[in-house]
Amino acid sequence: MSQTKYIFVTGGVTSSLGKGIIAASLAKLLQARGYKTTIQKLDPYINVDPGTLNPYEHGECYVTDDGAETDLDLGHYERFLNSNTSQANNVTTGRIYQSVIEKERRGEFLGKTVQVVPHITNEIKERIQLLGKSGEYDIVITEIGGTVGDIESLPYIEAVRQLLWELGDNNGIVIHLTLVPYLAAAGELKTKPTQHSVKTLMESGIKADILVCRTEHEISEEKKEKLALFCNVKKEAVVQSIDASTIYDVPLLMQEEGLDTVTLKKLELPDVTEPDLTNWKQFLQKHKNPKSEVTIGLIGKYVELQDSYKSILESFIHAGAANEVAIKVESIHSEYLSTKEDVAQKMDRLDGVLVAPGFGERGIEGKILAVQYARENNIPFLGICLGMQMAVIEYSRNVLNLEKANSTEMDENTPDPVINLMEEQKNITNKGGTMRLGAWACELKSGSLAQSIYGGATEISERHRHRFEYNNAYKEVLEKAGLVSSGINQKTNLVEIVELPSHPWFVGVQYHPEYKSTVANPHPLFVGFVKAVLEQKLQQTNASLA
Repeated sequence: MSQTKYIFVTGGVTSSLGKGIIAASLAKLLQARGYKTTIQKLDPYINVDPGTLNPYEHGECYVTDDGAETDLDLGHYERFLNSNTSQANNVTTGRIYQSVIEKERRGEFLGKTVQVVPHITNEIKERIQLLGKSGEYDIVITEIGGTVGDIESLPYIEAVRQLLWELGDNNGIVIHLTLVPYLAAAGELKTKPTQHSVKTLMESGIKADILVCRTEHEISEEKKEKLALFCNVKKEAVVQSIDASTIYDVPLLMQEEGLDTVTLKKLELPDVTEPDLTNWKQFLQKHKNPKSEVTIGLIGKYVELQDSYKSILESFIHAGAANEVAIKVESIHSEYLSTKEDVAQKMDRLDGVLVAPGFGERGIEGKILAVQYARENNIPFLGICLGMQMAVIEYSRNVLNLEKANSTEMDENTPDPVINLMEEQKNITNKGGTMRLGAWACELKSGSLAQSIYGGATEISERHRHRFEYNNAYKEVLEKAGLVSSGINQKTNLVEIVELPSHPWFVGVQYHPEYKSTVANPHPLFVGFVKAVLEQKLQQTNASLA
């Protein structure tokens, strides 16, 4: 293609309608037709990135290969498209203003008065087109965060208006995602909120080309005609997005509604190839028709908000389908695991245990107790990042008898800092973007469980997000006691993986495997973990029946 086409996805009426899922679903359909497609997210908050945000505020922080701390929607993009995103795929107002102010300080504006228009809007347009100008993509989908009418979204909307004009006819379109609520008292769907939302968008100079209407009930043809008439779109461009049992149904539902067809028509692109969704449908078939069920405990301290562990939960869905097993994830707040009795009461019904990532001292002792319970009761265990560190602390305390072993993150004065601050982190004062981030290589120990999980590979690459590390001063004594270091980064000599050969399945990893799990390629660690959980449950069931 000679020119990259642009699709902008905006939202109206209310937040949390699922712009990211709609964007990812459309991208999947276009990709399945052979178009090279990517998605980017523009976030209107003033944080430079989500790296310093509390998970309760904004859900998980998703990390890319190039070390960008990004919005969790980028996780959806990667899981649907099975392709990597980067720093260019997520832009915040904070990053936009930071860049403009740095240019002003360098004198790049030649004494001009720096204003929202044109300087901020020009910066936004430049960021939007970075991916398009790379020559790698036929179509770039840009999701605009927030809701139309929000004060903080106005510069983005104005930038989109300008860019649509500059791109010319049929090179850029706007898909507006809106809500069509059902009023039980009236017994009908109401279109007025959508009409007002589209009107607000038009007041900013932007006409919606396609309406995607979120709804709990089927939208009648009559309602679609009404929406088309009053929102100034063609009836074929009014697309229903009804509640689905899983987000992975949405691409198929959007295909049925013809979202990809009308999009290609609006962009004047060939519509000759049917989307090849064979593998996607096979995944859904396995996901919806499991042969077994297991219960896995997710031990964390942000469990009240599911988005805090979004990538982990989605990785379980991928691994569950791969093993044809339904996974019931039981969230357990580590802060409320204060005694061995608490732990036994809450964990005795679990088939597997995952101790989740996190930061700070709160809930740490509960995580350590959970690790101990899984280790001593031979329950398959996976520890991720902080979860791996808790496994090292637990083993040091209860096997090596180093009763006050700890991480210096929790206790700066611990006599046995089995986890301590990375050397290059000791002089860092700024919190944002300063951790060990992005993809790092890891060499696997020959004959280890880790190597077996990764299909015999000798080296892997995984994404990181941490400041503290396994203290190599304790490596020899821990290994002699049975906790094997089976993955090492050769460049830094940091321990990446620990495992316990004497246990049925016990693995802790310093990195975040959940960031790389996709529908097309479920992460081997999650697949191996779920397989071990299932096999042990079946063995126990057969033994009890014998």
